[in-house]
Amino acid sequence: MMIINEIKELAKEAGQILLAAKNPKIMEKSGHANFCTETDEKIQAFLIEGLTGLLPEASFLGEEDGLDVFSEKMGEGYCFVLDPIDGTSNFIYSYRPSVISIALLKDGQPYAAVVYNPYDDMLFSAIKGEGAYLNGERIMSSDAPLSDGLAVFGTAPYYAELQEQTFEIAKRVLPLCVDLRRSGTAAWDMCCVAMGSCNLYFELRIQLWDYAAAALIASEAGCVLTDMEQRPLSYKGPTSVVCRARGVTEMPECFGGGA
Repeated sequence: MMIINEIKELAKEAGQILLAAKNPKIMEKSGHANFCTETDEKIQAFLIEGLTGLLPEASFLGEEDGLDVFSEKMGEGYCFVLDPIDGTSNFIYSYRPSVISIALLKDGQPYAAVVYNPYDDMLFSAIKGEGAYLNGERIMSSDAPLSDGLAVFGTAPYYAELQEQTFEIAKRVLPLCVDLRRSGTAAWDMCCVAMGSCNLYFELRIQLWDYAAAALIASEAGCVLTDMEQRPLSYKGPTSVVCRARGVTEMPECFGGGA
């Protein structure tokens, strides 16, 4: 089954919906500053329609419209995991980037992935075992040590109880790297590690639709991905995530140490 090119085209079309949106209606969900817009819902509906045509037997997990609960059934066969706009707050406040994220799980594990940044026309893609690509060109993560690169992190903004721990870790990472960055979109952050712009990404809690696609892209680019306890990602729901480039051969001690 090779439908990656069709998925790419759907992501690009979804990107045009995002770029064309003007003053979208904003809805607030549970959690601090957890927003959804009518554009999120429009893009998700567009993707579900198009992806169903490509793979009718697939189930769907998506951030909007009540599709946000992972079931055991989704761990069998094919399941598309969608984030129609990863970085909705960025989108609302015109603070770039925001990306469209599409993952295809096969029997509960990532099989294919597309992440698209329409503002810069940057399309990342991967198929399990076949490498990671940016606009059709093979990419690999940096082989430089953490001391020679940037680290990027997410603040898990919907979970106030994690703020103190997040910034304590960030304070300890800062002297180990060139500097810290925060973009506001987990999928973009992991893609930045995948393409060599950053050497490390971490966040204490993100949802499956935030990481499913980008984690495969980063893995295919040579990155090591675990949770904060250095366990493999489960792809069954929310988790902490650490994504380190090829050159970061050991987990920094502020994450618990060890290779």
